[in-house]
Order: sequence, then C-alpha cells, then structure tokens
Amino acid sequence: MKFKIANKCDRGLCQHSCGRQDKQLNTYDWLSDIPGNTETTDLVEVQFKNTRKGYYHNVNGLDLVKGDVVAVEANPGHDIGVVTLTGSLVKLQIKKANLKSPDEIRRIYRIAKAVDLEKYKEAKSLEEGTMIQSRKIAKDLGLQMKIGDVEYQGDGNKAIFYYIADERVDFRQLIKVLAETFHVRIEMKQIGARQEAGRIGGTGPCGRELCCATWMKNFVSVSTNAARIQDISLNPQKLAGMCAKLKCCLNYEADSYVEASHALPNKDIVLQTADSDYYHFKTDILAKTITYSTDKKIAANLETISTDRAKEIIDMNRRGVKPETILADGKKKETAKPIDLLAGADISRFDKSKNQKNKPTKEAQGNGHRTRNNNDRHRNNNNRGPRQNQQKTNEASKD
Repeated sequence: MKFKIANKCDRGLCQHSCGRQDKQLNTYDWLSDIPGNTETTDLVEVQFKNTRKGYYHNVNGLDLVKGDVVAVEANPGHDIGVVTLTGSLVKLQIKKANLKSPDEIRRIYRIAKAVDLEKYKEAKSLEEGTMIQSRKIAKDLGLQMKIGDVEYQGDGNKAIFYYIADERVDFRQLIKVLAETFHVRIEMKQIGARQEAGRIGGTGPCGRELCCATWMKNFVSVSTNAARIQDISLNPQKLAGMCAKLKCCLNYEADSYVEASHALPNKDIVLQTADSDYYHFKTDILAKTITYSTDKKIAANLETISTDRAKEIIDMNRRGVKPETILADGKKKETAKPIDLLAGADISRFDKSKNQKNKPTKEAQGNGHRTRNNNDRHRNNNNRGPRQNQQKTNEASKD
C-alpha cells in the first residue's frame, strides 16, 4: 500500500497526524484517515504553553486541522493556542481530563490573525522578566514557595504563575504586589515536582525525552514496592528521576511482573538432591529461570534452572524422592578445567631476549678491542724508566 503526504485540508494520512512535532503531550490521531471523522463532534483540543491543554467548541464550523493557530475564549479576553486534536478522539481525551462541568468547555473564535499573533508575541516576551522579578518579590515577602514558570494570556490581560510549595502558603499579599507591579490579572496555580519537570522538559537516563514532557498528563503515585516486585536494587540515586521523585516508569511493567511471579515457586523452599541441598539465590521473573546455590548465605556452586524443573524437583521431594542432580537432563555439570596459558611455551625466552640486549654488537667489540690496545701501549710507555727514554733519544740523534 502506498501513502501520500497530504495537505492541511486533506483528511488523509499525513505528517500532521503523528509524531511529537514541536508540541508536548502529542496524541496520535489514528482516526484521521476516516471520512467524516471531524464531523462527528465540534470539540477541539487546543494546547498552550508547555503542558497546558484546553477543550473548546467549534461553534463557527471552522475547517481546523492539527497545527492551526486559533484564538479561543478566555476569562477575560481571548487566548492563543495551537490545535492538537480534532474528531472523535477528543471525547476520550475529555474523559481523561476529568472536567468538572460542561461549562468549562468554551468556544473557538477564529483562526488567529496577524494582529493576534503580534499581541501574543509581545506578551510572551515578558514572561522571563516577570518570572525573575516575581521570585524576588516572593523572597522579600518571606514566602516559602518557588515560582517555577509564568504564562501570559494571548492578549496580555492575564498571567498565570505556577509555583511549588511543600506547605500551605498565604499569598494574598503576593497577589496584590504582583498586580500592582505588572498591571495584569493574576492567577496562582500550584504544581508538583513532576508537573514542573514536564513543563521544563529534559532527557531521562534512558536517553529519551521525559514521559511527563511528551505524553503523560495524569500522574499516579509511585512506591518502592514497584521496585521490589521487579527485583530492582533499592538505590535512591537510580530510582529517582529528574524531578527527584521515584521514576514514573517503575509502574509500567509492575503488573506484568506481578502476573509472571504467580507462576514461580516460593523462595523459601529448599531443593534436595542426592549430591546437595540448593537454596534460592536469584530469580529472572520474565525469563522464568531461577538460580540456586549450595550455600544459604553466599554464592557457591550456582546452578540456573527453569521454573518447571524447580517445580518438578519440589514435587519429587514431597514424595520423598531426591533426584541425582538439579539439572533437567539428570547429568552432573562438568566442572570447567583451568586453562594453562603457558602450556607449551618456553619460559626461558625472556632470559634469551635479556642476554641479547646485554650482548655487544660486532662493531662495538672491534672498537673496544682497539681501545684496549691503545690503552695498553700508553700504559707501557708510562712504565718505562728515564734511562730507557734517554737511550732512545740518543739513538735517534745519532741517526
């Protein structure tokens, strides 16, 4: 089957239906290629800064597709957002969002104009300076809170301050000071450490983007019991995520491990064989293999068998029968013989190389022989007495 890249107005399979693109919490629209999908409902999902989403009625019947920038109803004024989902899947997303009443679903005014985008960019340019200044104000007031992010509304009439606090904070005075300083309507919204990590974004130890920054919106409590079920070491540095809380991914496979562990025998059962008693050492739950040791406290003579073989031995022990060995084939495991790395090697080769290094070359031997002869002549001349030297001189003068 061949697929074509569709235009924005086409409802076929296209690049606007899948992939994260430039938005967080992206939802794959697997119904996008069904004819009349957008006509089933007028609900539209719109995403704003970072992880904030809203749901709106397309009362004007606008032809909207994923990626369109729209102006939506806000309180007060209007806001600017990006369409992230249309059609039947929006109803399912609303159920996940747990909206309290249908009145929270407002209207979409229009596709954003050039004037709307200019106001939007102007408001967004104030966010960083506002956040830094608001942190200083909160510190001067002595409030035990951290302002993690500031989001301006599309028309610049309202600002949302996201803060983190361990205890209850009375920020009534803070709201008055912020309103007088920035001349906008103030809304305070408390978030947790996981929500803050999702808004900031980042890369996890797995090498992928954080789940809270890409697709996860509802957070479930994570306990160390999930790590125990999966036989993960209870190391706080490895179990903690970028938010300094337990990793959300610990819950992903916990149910699979619980289901697989039901087929495993009890760890306290000792396997009795003719050669020795075997104690539980470790278990690979998903591979359904168990490693046993002949010593209860240390790893000694480790043997890895399948869960079926362990259950078979347990049944045999209950009947008073001890198998010859713990292995399934009934044969004892042959102990690996140590390998002699110097077998057949000449150990004296090191001595030979050493002697060759110390042995002088032929040229050096010749030079040394000449040097010794010259030294001998010089030594003989020095040993002659004065009479012999004088006699030699007189003979030379006669000639």
